[in-house]
Amino acid sequence: MKKQTKTYLLLGLVLIVWGIIGFKMVGALSPEPVPVLVPEPVAEIARLVNKKDTFSLIANYRDPFLGTLPTSKKTLRKAVKKSSAPKRNILYSGMVAQSGSGNKMFFLTVDGTQHIISKGEELDGIRLLRGNAEQITIRYGSIVETIALTE
Repeated sequence: MKKQTKTYLLLGLVLIVWGIIGFKMVGALSPEPVPVLVPEPVAEIARLVNKKDTFSLIANYRDPFLGTLPTSKKTLRKAVKKSSAPKRNILYSGMVAQSGSGNKMFFLTVDGTQHIISKGEELDGIRLLRGNAEQITIRYGSIVETIALTE
């Protein structure tokens, strides 16, 4: 009787192991559908190219070799001009060029209104200085601004 009991226990254990293996195989062959994630459109904001910020170091620490403090305290401060003209909402949409003459026309959106302007022209106080397919440089008031292409 002892021999039959061991046989039945081992048979039950083998059935459990094969059941687990079979369950995993059936699950792998018929997977559940994976939900598809739809990305939301991202509104692209026009990047404005500004001048780099400058800084100066103030070295008012003791000289490690001489053991003295510095005598002169010169600090350079750059005067920042305040712009009197208000910031305008200008977007660069693209350009077209005539094949024969090389004349380039640029599409600008100024405060929500789209305009076509060429190099050197002035529109509502905005003068187009230069431009290419990627960016344009404009001047309005005393502000010179480089605007990248928005798509």
